[in-house]
Amino acid sequence: MQISRRAQEIQESPIRKLKPYADQAISEGVRVYFINIGQPDITTPETVWDAFKKGKEDVLEYGPAQGTLDLRKSIAKYFNAYDIPITHENVIITIGGSEAIHFSFSAVSDTGEEILIPEPFYTNYNGYAAFANVNIVALTLDVKEGFRLPSKNEIERRITPKTKAILLCSPNNPTGTVYTAKELERVVSLVKKHDLFLIADEVYKEFVYDGNRHKSVLEFERIKERVIVVDSISKRFSCCGARIGAVITRNPDVYNGILKFAQARLCPPTLEQKAALAAYQMGVDYFEPVRKEYQKRRDILYEGLKDIPGIVMHKPQGAFYIIVRLPIKDCEHFVRWMLTDFRFENETVMVAPAQGFYRTPGKGKDEIRIAYVLKEENLKRAIHVFKAGLEKYMSLF
Repeated sequence: MQISRRAQEIQESPIRKLKPYADQAISEGVRVYFINIGQPDITTPETVWDAFKKGKEDVLEYGPAQGTLDLRKSIAKYFNAYDIPITHENVIITIGGSEAIHFSFSAVSDTGEEILIPEPFYTNYNGYAAFANVNIVALTLDVKEGFRLPSKNEIERRITPKTKAILLCSPNNPTGTVYTAKELERVVSLVKKHDLFLIADEVYKEFVYDGNRHKSVLEFERIKERVIVVDSISKRFSCCGARIGAVITRNPDVYNGILKFAQARLCPPTLEQKAALAAYQMGVDYFEPVRKEYQKRRDILYEGLKDIPGIVMHKPQGAFYIIVRLPIKDCEHFVRWMLTDFRFENETVMVAPAQGFYRTPGKGKDEIRIAYVLKEENLKRAIHVFKAGLEKYMSLF
């Protein structure tokens, strides 16, 4: 028997596929610093845990397919605090941001149609596109230019009769780039001109640094019915394991289509929605100390890496990732070697090879993604061990 072509060809996660090598190192007593994956060590708010502890009912019943009313209202209120006019009737709760992306792709595209995405991009977009049987067309950006969006004409050249949507992630995973209002305006004008949808992954919207401000695509009123925003509590409240996300749309046809997808999978998890509600009820003041902590970590990482001979990088404006180009040819080999062969005082580091964040073959082989998700002491140590490993690797290969 033969399994489906989809199951054979779907991309392995470049973030997770090398994890068995790290597990083996740990089993041998080696300490591994994980800066390959966006798993923050910021403490999950106590109010979230309290919601789980208090969530005892006689029967743990199905909830509404679109999510509980109080959580949907709370998310709408959260966006209203940023002068974004949505209501709970524009919100559907999903099982993490992952399902929100999958639903969005499926709502706007049919088999064989295209979604245009700047690369490097969050690698799991490839998986969601495979599930939806749609094709990703990559718009390649350059680390030397800080992964800024190109001219309107260059973006437009990638649009074909099969293009159904453009997806933007800002603040960006994996690059840390935050798109300016002018950059967003280029895309907005093309979306309107070519009758497209604009899908925006804004799950890192709270993490913008140096006094700058995130601009949501929901603020562009003239395309309000073309916009779909993907949201999640995973990084916002350091609740990655809770798996609560949302789709926000003011297009009634998109909403009703996604609602039918939601009905097909029954409902998002009930207890986790109670925890998410408790998190949103903390208010936006919660984010300021968290933002400052991530900015401090960003500065530590950038200052620690910038003196590496031959490195190419830009200082991230948001999220908690950076893509760096290293003076080596095969970063996946380097990452594996760090886990299997390199030890510095019985410690090593795991980063993510960046090739898997590109759609275009051959791109990103000399780049890695680092997630600055560790507290200061551990991050500084991870940088020290990483640099020692890179120096040793370059002397051998």
